[in-house]
Amino acid sequence: MAVAAVENKPDLNQNKTLLEETFYVLTKKNSVFRVKLTNTGLSLIKESENQVKTQIIPIKDIIGCRCLRSKKPASSCACQSLPHTSSFKVVDEKSGEHDDTDVSAYLYIYSYIFHQNCSKRDRTTITLRFRSFDKYEDNYKEAQRWRSVLKRLIRGEQISQINTVDYSTINHIKEDRRLLVLLSPKSGSGKGRVLFQKKIVPILQEAEVPYDLHITKYANYAREFIRTCNLFQWTGVIVVGGDGIVFEVINGMFERWDWSEALKHVAVGVVPGGSGNGLARSIAYSCSEPYGSPTLPAALAAVRNHNEPMDLVRVETTTQIMFSFLSVGWGLLSDIDIESEGLRVLGGQRFALWSVARLIGLRSYTGKVYYLPADATLPVQDCSNVTWESNNKFELPAEVHLETQVGRQRLDSWYSAASRRSTYFSTTGSSYQSTAESSGDSINKPRMYGPASQLPCLTSPLPSSWKCMSGRFIMVHASYQTHLGSDCLFAPSAKLNDGVIWLLIIHANASRSQMLQFLLGLSTGAHANPNSWNGVIELLPVRAFRIEPDLNEQGYMTVDGEHVEYGPIQAEVFPALARVMVP
Repeated sequence: MAVAAVENKPDLNQNKTLLEETFYVLTKKNSVFRVKLTNTGLSLIKESENQVKTQIIPIKDIIGCRCLRSKKPASSCACQSLPHTSSFKVVDEKSGEHDDTDVSAYLYIYSYIFHQNCSKRDRTTITLRFRSFDKYEDNYKEAQRWRSVLKRLIRGEQISQINTVDYSTINHIKEDRRLLVLLSPKSGSGKGRVLFQKKIVPILQEAEVPYDLHITKYANYAREFIRTCNLFQWTGVIVVGGDGIVFEVINGMFERWDWSEALKHVAVGVVPGGSGNGLARSIAYSCSEPYGSPTLPAALAAVRNHNEPMDLVRVETTTQIMFSFLSVGWGLLSDIDIESEGLRVLGGQRFALWSVARLIGLRSYTGKVYYLPADATLPVQDCSNVTWESNNKFELPAEVHLETQVGRQRLDSWYSAASRRSTYFSTTGSSYQSTAESSGDSINKPRMYGPASQLPCLTSPLPSSWKCMSGRFIMVHASYQTHLGSDCLFAPSAKLNDGVIWLLIIHANASRSQMLQFLLGLSTGAHANPNSWNGVIELLPVRAFRIEPDLNEQGYMTVDGEHVEYGPIQAEVFPALARVMVP
């Protein structure tokens, strides 16, 4: 099917009808649907009992579509022309298991419809059964015509017209993307594999996006893999796990000599499967994407092929350089993060439990905090919400089955094509790979590349333009994302790409009641109100900072939740250095 893209004025054809067909629900008397496909969406126009109602599914809510055929029944009977409804299954045309007695072609359309009023997405499968012709080949050509146009719209093409061509020349639309999936089986409560198979694989297969799965086998496996692999054979990296494996992937990128090209061409997607999941939650929050099902935003981001720039922070200690995507911490939150490692089996609940322990035994640390203030006016990014386009709407069920009318009466006039429990078909050419157990040790320590620092050496004095605080602190924590965890809204004003670090400082004179109020406020962002703390808690927008703790005391320092040596540390933000997949 040949299509022509509109080059200069795509808005002229937004509402133009590209394809239109009438379908019937024959189990309901006089229930007729007119289905229209435009550049913006799929319109289901329901006509029954002198009423006309319309529901529009935006193209942005549709992730894929497939042409299938009914499966041959397990046992045949001369008196039974079709299998019973409950046993009906569909298969790929090339499987050789299709039922020759059913000449229908089934177009399955997979969508995740956004409901703004309740801020959630519902999976809806629309089945269009093409049965207008007496031969399967003719019905298949018509279904494939719809599929061809719909797949191009999903990819972002603007179509101005559909030319008449020989349908026999329509080939399978091959996906030009391929994803690398790195899965940490020990993240969070250790259910990474099950989560991926049940929540992510079905969506990847609905969108027909091929992938290669690699299971991590030891600490820093993902970092070593990213550093040494032929990364450009993939168009994106999906990380399944917590913030720890994201840290490995990001820093593995900077251990490549071609780090700049790698960051530019390979976006990173995050499927939350750990205890913290701060980046995954921040991505969903930045785009106003519902997070009721945490894996859904990440899965949709992976198949939609849309990404946004994200700031990274270059962090320097006395012994190493690393690149951070989430936070740098000293004091209370770092203590909770590291000391609760023994409770990892509890998942995210370990943080709440250990917060109580640390609140009872409240600590403070002596040191100096330097920071370079940011501009007061920050750039604002906005991700538009999906809106419904019809005022007179009807609610779609989880599955919609529609069919064209046939010229003569048939015994198989209508039946359900598939249910939520349907088996997913593996036609994406995906593969599973892993490596043997290894210690993960390298003979030579890899070189860290990346942009050069604009700051003085860690042992050198800072310019007079920097601000300095000295004394005792309960906590100093810097974040460049909104969330440190799934339920920890640390910096409500943060954006993925604003060039700002949000530095939170809690002085040692904060009382336990204030600290309890602070910890409770983290779930809603209430702690970020500076008028509530009388100066004992400050949240400052900065470009860079340096922490110099008193080395006569011992505590914990963390970068993206990873334990680093206790000592001087400084960080600076590099705007839009990486790219992340967003829904």
